[in-house]
Amino acid sequence: VQLQASGGGLVQAGTSLRLSCTPSTRTFSSHIMGWFRQVPGKERDFVAAIRWGTGRTYYADSVKGRFTISRDSAENTMTLQMNSLKPDDTANYYCARANGYSTYWRDWNHWGQGTQVTVSS
Repeated sequence: VQLQASGGGLVQAGTSLRLSCTPSTRTFSSHIMGWFRQVPGKERDFVAAIRWGTGRTYYADSVKGRFTISRDSAENTMTLQMNSLKPDDTANYYCARANGYSTYWRDWNHWGQGTQVTVSS
């Protein structure tokens, strides 16, 4: 399975950015899709996840109220809308797919290549 992530870039603090992720194979209702982020020298941190079948969402405390994860089942695409961006949001963002929900990155099965988000102050 390949996950194609896109939408990263360089933006100013307070602005918005939208990331997208499309798997190469169909996403089933039993799957969880999510986003993690990583800065150099640190572990990959959980950002948000969505259950493909029910649409239930999960967020890290640091992004609640600012980020929104959604999915388009017909297009087999997941989106992360990031608003009110802060310099601390700067990281390489990875999309991933798993068979069950976990905030620990090693529990996720398939990964995209990462897309860089840089937020300037």
